[in-house]
Amino acid sequence: MDLNIVHIWETMSLLSKIVAITLMVMGLGTAYVTIERMIVLSKAFARSAAFAKTSRPLLDDLDLEPLADLAKGQEFEKAPLAKLTGMGIGAYLRHAGADERLELARRDLERRLDELGAEARKGMGFMASVGSTAPFIGLFGTVIGIIVAFQGIAAAGGGGIEAVSAGIAEALIVTAMGLAVAISSVLVFNYLSARFDKLDMAMQHAAGELLDHLEAHDGRHA
Repeated sequence: MDLNIVHIWETMSLLSKIVAITLMVMGLGTAYVTIERMIVLSKAFARSAAFAKTSRPLLDDLDLEPLADLAKGQEFEKAPLAKLTGMGIGAYLRHAGADERLELARRDLERRLDELGAEARKGMGFMASVGSTAPFIGLFGTVIGIIVAFQGIAAAGGGGIEAVSAGIAEALIVTAMGLAVAISSVLVFNYLSARFDKLDMAMQHAAGELLDHLEAHDGRHA
C-alpha cells in the first residue's frame, strides 16, 4: 500500500480532513500574524529612533509647543514615541495652571503606555490560543485515526497491516501537524513577546525622561 501524502489525504475520513484543514488554517494565521507583527515592530523601532533623534534638541531646550507640533506631524504620526510624547505634552499644557499638572500628565502617560502596549500586541492572543489548542486538536485527529484503524480491522476481519495502516498513518499525520503548528506558534509567541517587552521598556524610559523635562520646564516657569 502506497502511504504517500496524497493517498493518505484521499483515504482520510471527512472529520479527519476537517481537523487537518483547521490546523492548516491555524498555521497560516500564525504565519500571517508573525509577519505582520514583525513589520510593525521593525517600523515602530525605526520611526521612534528617527523621532528621538529629531526631537532631542527641542526636548533639551524645553520647547514644548514645537515639540508637540513635531509629534503630531505626518512624518512621525505612526511612531509610538511620537504618540507618547504628544500625549504627555498635550496633557501637561492642557492642565496649565493646575498645581498637580505634572501628576495629571503622569497619569495620562501611564494610560497611553497601556494603550500603546495593547495596540502593539494585536494578534498575540490568537497565537497564544493556537499554541495551547493545536496539540489537542491534533490529538482529536489521532483519536479519529485510531477509530478508522479499528474500523479497518473489523471490515477486514483481522489485524493485518493492510487493515490498519491507513488509519494509523492518518492518526500520525494529524498529530504531527498539530505538534508542528503548536511548537512554531509558541516559539514565535515567545520571541515576539520579548521584542514587545523591549519596546515597552523603551517607552517607559522615554515617558520617565519626558516627565523629568516637564518638571524642569515647571521649575523654569515657576
